[in-house]
Amino acid sequence: MKKTIRNIGSATFLGVMFITINVALAQTAVKEPTPSTMEPDNTARNVRDRDNATLTPLDQGNSKADVDRTAQIRKEILAQESMSVDAKNVKVITNDGHVTLRGPVNTADEKRLIGEISVKVAGLEKVDNQLEVKVTTPNK
Repeated sequence: MKKTIRNIGSATFLGVMFITINVALAQTAVKEPTPSTMEPDNTARNVRDRDNATLTPLDQGNSKADVDRTAQIRKEILAQESMSVDAKNVKVITNDGHVTLRGPVNTADEKRLIGEISVKVAGLEKVDNQLEVKVTTPNK
């Protein structure tokens, strides 16, 4: 009788372990991404950024004038309370006095305002505004 109870106890223990392992595996299973959890596909931008004609932050000039100009533009962008987080994080690249603005912004107004700030600091002929306004899709 004791042997039968021991076997039932062992079988119960193994059954509980089997169920526990299956539940744990089910919880860690890879789920299909939804539009809100999908990683953005930046392949085209990455290819563009590898092109030597496109400036990246690594092209930032190291002269005091370039660093100061970039800092002044960045400071004025950050002072704008109405700017989105994306707008406050655009790339400002200054090299030999020429400023290139890159990255996404939420609205055309943000693009315009960042361009105006940069022109005020660097001069009209020295700003290349490559900012991209995000395209929003209507909710369904």
